Amino acid sequence: MKAITYQRYGGPDVLEYGTVPEPKLGADAVLVRVRAASVNPVDWKIQAGYLDSVLDAVFPVIPGWDVAGVVEQVGVGVTEYAPGDEVIGYVREDMVGRGTFAEYVAAPVRTLARKPAALDFEQAAGLPLAGLTAYQALTGALAVKPGETVLVHAAAGGVGSLAVQIARALGARVIGTAGERNHDYLRTLGAEPVTYGEGLADRVRGLAPEGVDAVLDLIGGEALQASPALLAPGGRLASVADGAVLALGGRYVFVRPDHADLTALAELADSGALTVEVAATFPLERAADAQHLNADGHTRGKIIVTVP
Repeated sequence: MKAITYQRYGGPDVLEYGTVPEPKLGADAVLVRVRAASVNPVDWKIQAGYLDSVLDAVFPVIPGWDVAGVVEQVGVGVTEYAPGDEVIGYVREDMVGRGTFAEYVAAPVRTLARKPAALDFEQAAGLPLAGLTAYQALTGALAVKPGETVLVHAAAGGVGSLAVQIARALGARVIGTAGERNHDYLRTLGAEPVTYGEGLADRVRGLAPEGVDAVLDLIGGEALQASPALLAPGGRLASVADGAVLALGGRYVFVRPDHADLTALAELADSGALTVEVAATFPLERAADAQHLNADGHTRGKIIVTVP
């Protein structure tokens, strides 16, 4: 099969497009013919070696954890899916090696859910990792309840735009930080936008004088450090971007594959409460270009790699 691989740690220049063996299919996995995969910051961070202390890499590595595609074959122990089923997945295993930037991926059933009919394959590929990150932070670490006010930092990005929609679906009021060029976009998602940078605290207090009930930080740094002072009494803080949140009394969130959570996201999409903004698409052989764009950090929504 055709795939993107890298033989050593490095930047986008280490990515190679070529032919590799099709993956072997375990008893509890399905072979998915990939239609689209999503680029996430974690992909190039792993590729650069930043997570080498916690994730073993089996070279050559096929990058990518997000997938949307069609079941081609099922393992002998699989009863949940059949050939022809359309699925989405956050295909993260305990090591990196056989990812989703390929024509086929062998995906454990625990990492999959049925693709929402309301999304095309490109949109659906952008849902798993970003959607699960937002969903698990909002429903788990922050336990957001109806009527509460949630502040989302970097609200127009891939995770942030989904977090806004999920928080709204949970019945919360949402304030979102973003550059001014994305304020109208945030309003279409149901958020009240504020500009990040100097004076952020005053702008948030102008909208929520008594403080916010929960802060979801997706950027770290100064935005995270300013967050505790914006919380109402009993307010909660979580970050997916900066471990310094622990010293501030908050929780750090590292997303995990979860079939039930992924199914809940698919149901939100099919109900019309959740959609995925696709910023750009690239064919598989141009995965390095997609990665460059993602690393730039200024795109709105998700960057997608498509497989014919």
